[in-house]
Amino acid sequence: MTDKNLLEGQIILLDKPLDWTSFQAVNKLKYKLKREFDLPKKFKIGHAGTLDPKATGLLIVCTGKFTKKIPEIQDAPKEYFTEIKIGVQTESYDTEKPEILHQDYSAVSDDFINQTLNQFLGEIEQKPPVFSAIKIDGKRAYDLARKGEEVEMKSRKTTIHYIKDIEIELPFVRFTVGCSKGTYIRSLAHDIGQQLGVGAYLTNLRRTKIGEYSVEDASSAFLENDFRFSSES
Repeated sequence: MTDKNLLEGQIILLDKPLDWTSFQAVNKLKYKLKREFDLPKKFKIGHAGTLDPKATGLLIVCTGKFTKKIPEIQDAPKEYFTEIKIGVQTESYDTEKPEILHQDYSAVSDDFINQTLNQFLGEIEQKPPVFSAIKIDGKRAYDLARKGEEVEMKSRKTTIHYIKDIEIELPFVRFTVGCSKGTYIRSLAHDIGQQLGVGAYLTNLRRTKIGEYSVEDASSAFLENDFRFSSES
């Protein structure tokens, strides 16, 4: 790999660790590349789809001329390994905030859970979490929420292509979900909990695929000495 290759364009598949923002991961990689290669100050690099700090998995980074591919990659369907905990909620819909609103889930059967998950297949209406990066009047929703301000999120249409490999070990439910661009799995977890009548929140999220790209081909390149580039040129 040379500076010319990077400027011409590369697609780099990263396996983002827990508690890193996508921005931090890209910046770490950019610093490493600029240190190891003779790159200009205005070297172009960016990620194709944000991954929440509380999520791990596939983060696609494009360099040089391949940054033009970012919109195309962002539009591709996604796949996630998902774990939710029922009978309790959090304000952030994930582990960022403490548990609240504990409810008895002893009457919730495995059949009811499976039936409920099936109800979310296809096109659905979904409200993004208030703790999200969506901008409201020029400000990030999570910044407003963390200040205690009331945030009204508008519903949007999204598509759940499939929910498979369901494991039920109450209070935890694990499954793999395939979805369209713009789907918030945190909101899906919350909505499943509401449909079950006992609440739920997201306890584990790992992005496994974006279109044809898989986390199996990714690496924590910014933490190690190796890089894995996609075969695309």
